[in-house]
Amino acid sequence: MYSPTPDDWREANRVRWDERVPIHAASEFYDLDAFRAGKEALRDFELAEVGDVTGRSLLHLQCHIGLDTLSWARRGASHVVGLDFSEPAVETARSLAADIGLPPDRAAFVAADAYDAAEAVPDSSYDIVYTGIGALCWLPDIDRWAETAASLVAPGGFLYVAEFHPLADSLDDETGTRVVHDYFTRDPWVDTTPGTYADAEAATVHNRSVEWVHPVGEVVTAIARAGLRIEFLHEHDMSLIPRYGTLKRQEDGYYRFPADRPRVPLMYSIKASRPAS
Repeated sequence: MYSPTPDDWREANRVRWDERVPIHAASEFYDLDAFRAGKEALRDFELAEVGDVTGRSLLHLQCHIGLDTLSWARRGASHVVGLDFSEPAVETARSLAADIGLPPDRAAFVAADAYDAAEAVPDSSYDIVYTGIGALCWLPDIDRWAETAASLVAPGGFLYVAEFHPLADSLDDETGTRVVHDYFTRDPWVDTTPGTYADAEAATVHNRSVEWVHPVGEVVTAIARAGLRIEFLHEHDMSLIPRYGTLKRQEDGYYRFPADRPRVPLMYSIKASRPAS
């Protein structure tokens, strides 16, 4: 029997993210001054797998403060839209867009729940629907998410997902060498850890969060069931963060296990397309 989803899961998560927006905006992790000066925010494997976006429209679901969204516009997307449920995050993204000279007709941001995206965004479909790393864990119903995302993919377009691998949630936090949590659990994970990944020492008040693990098979199946064709599922042996004490930062900026221990996937990416006809 599964644990019930707390009734206040959405509100708890929203106020938590609202509080962390100014912390993230001021952090070295996001380094907004460097971003304004032209620093790349997207990961190299995302750039390679998504490919040339010149002249294409792009929707970014769960965009947070918009760095990835605006990066796609910098790379030539004709029009980008970022959606996030946090009003402060959306306001920060709009301010960043203005700072780097992208008007609303090139980069727009909408405050809305991911499940309500089809009604909230300005266009009925997009050439590319993108969702970045660390997004899916905040949604309880992956089938509803996939249906919503797929409904916004234009004919000839595709959905691209880059995510932390759910296997990483099964391993112990100290070494990442032991399986200590159920990979297939559907129970919500309620956490009360203060601070944030961008600043672990930040003083925070709204620390309760509700998250879910979505096994890769469920994500792929949900996308396929929503009517898109799976082009690839790639698993990656690196992480953006030092999730375990044994991960080491490499020259390319990613964190990996030492070469003398077996590798496991720490991130994955999916591309799924809608036929042109």
